[in-house]
Amino acid sequence: MILPCSRQIQAQHLTPAGQAPAAAVSRVFTLDETLDILYLEGGDSRKEFHWDPFFRDGSFTIGGHYGAFSAALSAGQTGFLMLDNRDIYTIPQPYLDRGELVFSELFVNTAREAFARSIMEDSAHYRIAAIMIDPGHGGKDSGGTGEHIINGKQTKVIEKDIVLDISKQLRDMLVSTFPDKRVLMTRDSDIFYKLEERPLIANTVPIRKNEAIIYVSIHANASPSKEARGFEVFRLSQNTRRTVLDASDYSDDSPVLRDIMNSIMEEDLMQESTRLARSILNAFDTAIGGSTPNRGLKEDSFVVVRHSRMPAVLVELPFVTNKDDALLLTSDTHLRKMAEAVYKGIVDFVGAFDRSGGFIAAP
Repeated sequence: MILPCSRQIQAQHLTPAGQAPAAAVSRVFTLDETLDILYLEGGDSRKEFHWDPFFRDGSFTIGGHYGAFSAALSAGQTGFLMLDNRDIYTIPQPYLDRGELVFSELFVNTAREAFARSIMEDSAHYRIAAIMIDPGHGGKDSGGTGEHIINGKQTKVIEKDIVLDISKQLRDMLVSTFPDKRVLMTRDSDIFYKLEERPLIANTVPIRKNEAIIYVSIHANASPSKEARGFEVFRLSQNTRRTVLDASDYSDDSPVLRDIMNSIMEEDLMQESTRLARSILNAFDTAIGGSTPNRGLKEDSFVVVRHSRMPAVLVELPFVTNKDDALLLTSDTHLRKMAEAVYKGIVDFVGAFDRSGGFIAAP
């Protein structure tokens, strides 16, 4: 199948030293020999091979890229290798030789260079590799609480339970949408972490030089005034200064240069955090803006965002101390809407970040 957005590429453009296809087909490789050659391109990344003998369809997964092909019953038939459902290479089909799958030299060379090129492009493209979800409070720290008569029953609305419920739903949605990214949680049960420990968990997630991570802390609001209600999203205060670069990466540079680099990175993270916060806020407004007020984009120096070295925001769900908001927070339907709002906001941001290679400005 040729997709509308695909690019058709002639295999001879990828053969060594510009050889013509006829000259390149000088021998065949067994499946094991082909895998040994192709898997060298993937480094330590996950490598898989799948083969369906009934439909004679196969696929390689190498370095996060997916290549699909069909096999012939005999040598000499032309087919294709489709890489990442986008690039199509027209080459001799693999075929069955006495029941064993074999590959022409042209097929192996083309596949090797196609995977190598895609993997090399990855290393030059900045992308979100991990998403850290931080359900606030937990364990001995219940967070905000409110008691209300809901559906004729005395009900205690507890922040730590609500945010954990929403965070788990959010995690499952993101895992389904982004199988190539790590979706992590600071806690996935009723346990306690100090505030300083939460961004540290995110800061120490191993990522490559061309990868980034985002941090979303989820809370529910509370107030001494039972009239206060609504949702809001916080970014770090623009007056707050922090160290965001890893000093070990700039140990050979002067302190002045390190300060300049840190300021540039701070500004980038501020722009990205603002874009992420507005994206989530807009999705919330669409989801539940008709049920509770939109309190807008706010600034503060919360520990969890102040100590992070990545785009970071803090989401405040509606107030546990307001009865009307508590009705939303105890409704499975509205909890799902809130989880979906955070999800849509993150997906919008990640999509823009990945498409631009990290060059993203606040709207």
